[in-house]
Amino acid sequence: MPPPTDKRDRKPHKKVCNFCAEKVHLIDYKEVSRLRRFVSERGKVLPRRVTGTCARHQRRLAVALKRARHVALLPYTADQR
Repeated sequence: MPPPTDKRDRKPHKKVCNFCAEKVHLIDYKEVSRLRRFVSERGKVLPRRVTGTCARHQRRLAVALKRARHVALLPYTADQR
């Protein structure tokens, strides 16, 4: 059988949770550089299917993002210009 050449023929690889891979137990709201990777340019939380985060860490990530926004470490929305 020839190797798959079309996108439909390829088997998508499973995304691995960054927090599980790095063995992070606590997602700190003060680590803004880490949190920015999980926010879109519009300021929305990226879904699990995009980032590959597991359900447990996605819930903790959402709480950390909300806390960082509340303390004004992250913006609620993008700049409207």
